[in-house]
Amino acid sequence: MITLYDCATAPSPRRARILLAEKGVAHDTVQVDLRTGEQMGDAYRAINPQCTVPALRTEEGVLLTDNAAIAAYIEARYPHPPLLGTTPMEKADIASWQWRIEFEGLLAIAETLRNSSPAMTNRALPGPVNYAQIPALAQRGLTRVQQFFFTLNERLSGRDFVAANQFSLADITAVVAVDFARIVKVKPGEQHPHLVRWRAAMGERASMRL
Repeated sequence: MITLYDCATAPSPRRARILLAEKGVAHDTVQVDLRTGEQMGDAYRAINPQCTVPALRTEEGVLLTDNAAIAAYIEARYPHPPLLGTTPMEKADIASWQWRIEFEGLLAIAETLRNSSPAMTNRALPGPVNYAQIPALAQRGLTRVQQFFFTLNERLSGRDFVAANQFSLADITAVVAVDFARIVKVKPGEQHPHLVRWRAAMGERASMRL
């Protein structure tokens, strides 16, 4: 049985939850409480020395410790429905937008939050090593998040999906990024009509309520 190490309140493991739901993959779930720092404790370090979630224990007993590896494994192990594309061009388009959403969206939001929140003093980066906050990065990150919303809105003009004219991993990551941005007080508005339409449509999928 596959086991997902999860945290119900965090964006990164939500990506894995949605992926597993869309694939219909049965799995066990172990909650890791990030609010109390459980991920830094000895018990979880023994499972995942990276001190991060999600982590996924495969049917073969191997631990995968990032969303990229989890998505690659699940897509290969459970190919239907395909979420990474089937043709060379579909795969390229989805991979390109997946990277852009992670770099321009999720990382920018994390940059803003982790370099400004008092709760994350000395935790400017995830993982086992402490890093000091840099306030200027929070300011830059917020500008990047706002630009990301405009970029995604333009991309979705005349489109139902982010990439390859089909629901894909790029849509999953984009939903998580857009929802996560609320934590830095950025959300879609009237200036993002295509993004608002797309997010409403994504909300009709049962997986997006996880």
